[in-house]
Amino acid sequence: MCGIIGIISQSEVNQDLYDGLTVLQHRGQDAAGIVTCDSSGQFFLRKANGLVKDVFHTRHMLELKGNMGIGHIRYPTAGCSTSAEAQPFYVNSPFGISLAHNGNLTNTKLLREELFQSDRRHLNTGSDSEVLLNILAHELQKTDQLTPQADDIFEAVAELHKRCKGAYAAVAMIAGVGILAFRDPYGIRPVVIGQRDTSDGNEYIVASESVAIDSLGFELVRDVAPGECIFIDTNGNLHAQQCAEAPIKSPCIFEYVYFARPDSIIDGISVHKSRLRMGTKLAEKIKRDFPEHDIDVVIPIPDTSRSAALQLSYDLGVPYQEGFIKNRYIGRTFIMPGQTQRKKSVRQKLNAIELEFKGKNVLLVDDSIVRGTTSQQIVQMARDAGARKVYFASAAPPVRYPNVYGIDMPSAHEFVAHERNVTQIAEELGADRLIYQDLDDLIEAVQYNDNVQCFDTSCFDGEYITGDVDESYLYYIDALRNDASKQQSNQNNAVIELHNNA
Repeated sequence: MCGIIGIISQSEVNQDLYDGLTVLQHRGQDAAGIVTCDSSGQFFLRKANGLVKDVFHTRHMLELKGNMGIGHIRYPTAGCSTSAEAQPFYVNSPFGISLAHNGNLTNTKLLREELFQSDRRHLNTGSDSEVLLNILAHELQKTDQLTPQADDIFEAVAELHKRCKGAYAAVAMIAGVGILAFRDPYGIRPVVIGQRDTSDGNEYIVASESVAIDSLGFELVRDVAPGECIFIDTNGNLHAQQCAEAPIKSPCIFEYVYFARPDSIIDGISVHKSRLRMGTKLAEKIKRDFPEHDIDVVIPIPDTSRSAALQLSYDLGVPYQEGFIKNRYIGRTFIMPGQTQRKKSVRQKLNAIELEFKGKNVLLVDDSIVRGTTSQQIVQMARDAGARKVYFASAAPPVRYPNVYGIDMPSAHEFVAHERNVTQIAEELGADRLIYQDLDDLIEAVQYNDNVQCFDTSCFDGEYITGDVDESYLYYIDALRNDASKQQSNQNNAVIELHNNA
């Protein structure tokens, strides 16, 4: 999962891009990058590993000149975490194009072969985002215009849709021409458009989440539709066209469960309201399956479960209390690259308030359970704080299948729910009882309007919406993503960087 942003303004965009990436930081903590373009068509790029505040210093910001630019924050979904794969990426032919991408292509291996054998294009990294950029560049190369027009861009994106499979929300910048943004035909990953009127003319922003638009003083216009491409030229004119043959709106439901900020609106659906309804559904299940419960207090596991836990406690008629204090300087453990680092960080990240646990039967509420490492330690923290019984509720169903569309959910055998029933998972976590959300209830909680046809729920049910994911691909992606592979890749990369710095 990554965050993308693009802005065309009447003034310098470097500060707005920086501020927007800071607001989107929850979507990735591995690397950050910004590329801007001035009126002469020159690109200015800064990218590196680290948080936004660590990557960009005053000297870098002064060098990021121009009235349009794009930015990216990275969270690796496969392989190792290297600065070489920080985005945005750039190619100088044709025209000069830079691109930032959120998602994951499922036919990367085939596309890499095509780019080399037939397109005659060289790739410098293992990133599928570089593949996406080169596909776009190759299709734009076909125009006979010295400067590509909106129709040329739409035609190129239409051809890209035919070649690229999987999930992608992308923003790209063509030197001296403008910014374009497009979304895969299923709309799996989010991207929204905002507008800001000034005395000098219109200014536009595209971003992964509406919260970035709000924070920068833009007005949310709408989502980019699945398969659609929007193009904003340097004069501030917005062009839009559907470029896919048969688009189906099927956003990733995990955005609403965990990834997106609660104050975002994705595909016309409030993330916060969705999570409140998840809490209601959980309360209904507890009343149905555990009517004689002895829960004394409902305690959320900060931060993403708060909305669901608050509504659950209200519907259940049980007091809600904050029982964990979070260290704001520790990142999100779910998106840390290795199991050892995740285990180490949990105790640094959370500390229990003993008074809220001692002698009580507590219901801990979390947004989801993936590997179970964090949940297991939190249950033990509750017991160490004096809880008499520890119940655990998940606002999402059991995660049993890999996510192949841009979320770092590893090989199936690393999931705590792998080949275990609910009772066995509860034992593994050390909980007295475990309550999972039912998938139908989760869908109903999120699908509040008729704007969304269906959701990608593949990590819960193994149904992959793009229709091109089989056992051989899952085996391939497993080899890239499992923790042992990542650890070896990081070790190899550390040796390379040490050698280069020697």
